[in-house]
Amino acid sequence: MLNIESVNVTIQSVQALRGFSLAVERGSMVGLVGRNGAGKTTLLRTIMGHLTPIAGRVSWDGVDLATVPRHARAAMGVGYMPEDRGLVPELTVEENILVPVWVSKTLDERERLARVYEVLPELREMRERRALLLSGGQQKLVALARALAVGTRLLLLDEPFEGVAPALSQRLSEVVFGLRGKDLTVVIAQSELNHAASMLDREVVIERGANAKEKAA
Repeated sequence: MLNIESVNVTIQSVQALRGFSLAVERGSMVGLVGRNGAGKTTLLRTIMGHLTPIAGRVSWDGVDLATVPRHARAAMGVGYMPEDRGLVPELTVEENILVPVWVSKTLDERERLARVYEVLPELREMRERRALLLSGGQQKLVALARALAVGTRLLLLDEPFEGVAPALSQRLSEVVFGLRGKDLTVVIAQSELNHAASMLDREVVIERGANAKEKAA
């Protein structure tokens, strides 16, 4: 279970999270909904260890993540797809996918690539292309693939369907929601869930860094 307990996070003296709490059951898909600046990205970055809470606790599978180095999350099965994709332009598609795998000696490259290419076979054909030569939508696919390479237990997706053509948005949806029933916990942060809403177990609304409301999806 992902458990976020009354977390407060401050960024440059501005409080971005205000006592936010969230419990996500293993194997469920939860939508985190909020306007731009509501705190969605801050929450995901806090889970990943890029930001440190000034109060509250974030734990995954009973482990307090404050005690875990950022780079160790890959070995814990946690994958993250940032909103801005975060690819290394000069690296190839395959190299970008492997970046989080390289940080852990316990992860096998061949095994992880096989998993990714099974889910996203179209990336195998472009595996030697540099990321800077890809369209925005293709870069989104690579960013998702990179998250999947290590996110075997928990997947954090920040605006995965934003800013891409309808066809690619549909493809991303197929991949994400095709993971259902595989004991994978997924948190999807979106300004609006739209077509994704019907595929989720719950929707949690965040406003100004705090809990607003929650409902079954």
